[in-house]
Amino acid sequence: MSVRFSVLGSGSRGNATLVATRSTRIMVDAGFSGRELARRLDAVGAAPGQLSAILLTHEHADHTRGAGVFARAHGTPLYMTAGTRQACDSLLTGSETVHVYRPGRPVTFDDLAVEPFITVHDARDPVAVAVSEPDEDLRLGIATDLGKPGVQAKHALRACDALVIESNHDEQMLWAASYPAAVKSRIASSHGHLSNRGAAALAVELLSPRLSVVVLAHLSEETNTPALARSTMERALAKKGYKGRVVVAGGDSPTRLFDLAELRGRSRAAQLSLFGQLPG
Repeated sequence: MSVRFSVLGSGSRGNATLVATRSTRIMVDAGFSGRELARRLDAVGAAPGQLSAILLTHEHADHTRGAGVFARAHGTPLYMTAGTRQACDSLLTGSETVHVYRPGRPVTFDDLAVEPFITVHDARDPVAVAVSEPDEDLRLGIATDLGKPGVQAKHALRACDALVIESNHDEQMLWAASYPAAVKSRIASSHGHLSNRGAAALAVELLSPRLSVVVLAHLSEETNTPALARSTMERALAKKGYKGRVVVAGGDSPTRLFDLAELRGRSRAAQLSLFGQLPG
């Protein structure tokens, strides 16, 4: 049984990622309107009413905007930490089904396990997640608003078949931007957002033979470009022999549905082909 995922959209205007197996479909974050979330799910062939859960990573509006509305419209259970639950009080009416989880303790569904881990970001109780399917040993890491990657983040994101990681800004573009100095400092701080260079350094540190695709997320429209983010990541990974894909997630439409088992099969085939060309 494989795991498929699509970044439904990522950026300052909204963030949401679908992770699906044959029997489980979860959405990590819900940062678009309820109607827009439903439209994007439909676009990748996922019926909005069939979601098993929405798991929120923190309370910022670009991760939670549609959570309450969508949950009420489709009867979807919400999962969040206690701190995020308190911070999201205005989004909820009390009619939703809300489950509180704790960082460091897996949230299990039918055939998926979600491992939330603490991140450093300017939110009440921020986390990122690793999602795994134990039977096939498939693993996906999702870490947007990451700030400074700590030991917990690096441990949880190791040995992934796919990574969705923040590549928020180009450092030169950030400091040249028209933002107030305080905003620039916040973005660049350890509690802010990961730069292109920071994302590339993290991906290099996490690189393993099983990694097949890196999806760059949460790009700033003002202080980054897809070409800059992709080229920075590709150069860093190529130096370490990475042969997989680097994809940029945008804010306007979902990425394709990536199949982790299919990606792993292609990666192994490429490795065998390379091995076969070596002198015996």
